[in-house]
Amino acid sequence: MKKMQVLCCVGLMALAGCVPQNRTQQGAMVGTGGGAVVGALLGQAIGHNTTSTLVGGAIGAAVGGLGGVGIGNMMDKQEQQMNQALANSNAAAVKREGNLLAITLKGDVSFDTNSATVRQGLYAEIDRIASVLTQYPQTVIRVEGHTDGVGSETYNLDLSNRRAMAVKALLVQRGIADARIEAIGYGKSMPVATNDTEAGRQMNRRVEIKVAPSQS
Repeated sequence: MKKMQVLCCVGLMALAGCVPQNRTQQGAMVGTGGGAVVGALLGQAIGHNTTSTLVGGAIGAAVGGLGGVGIGNMMDKQEQQMNQALANSNAAAVKREGNLLAITLKGDVSFDTNSATVRQGLYAEIDRIASVLTQYPQTVIRVEGHTDGVGSETYNLDLSNRRAMAVKALLVQRGIADARIEAIGYGKSMPVATNDTEAGRQMNRRVEIKVAPSQS
């Protein structure tokens, strides 16, 4: 019952303050609310706690709808600053989807094989990422670890989780509030390329930092 109350609250928060003026805005509201509930369900299923539910709901809402003008402007500014901060990086890339901002850290540059210790060469990128994130405390962050398809599911899930936790720890050390960040390992379950080639496996080995407007 408590879980359902949290999910309902997430959906309501995503829609709060939105008065649709046309069908496009109505569609955005439905997408935002639906995305929030789906994200909250995934967050609860994966993290098994309220923090994971709320972060998942915020990320789902960011992908599912356009949000308010103020939120959109805030995410525009954050995207611009993040792109500027990482313009010369060969280890990180920035992508925008709706009001969701995703920073991908290449696994082969970030970690040694089978290691969850972040290479010191990545610290400069982490510094620049954190310097932008600290300016937007009204956002929540999910650090996601992903592996290629080589090895057992159990091993890859554990490795991806430890890598996500390692990146989260570095962000916290640089002033990002722990409560804003959720770390999750997905193992080999979410590939972005084929695992049949080395180039594809290299793309799948990654950590993604996803940033979304807080729904609280």
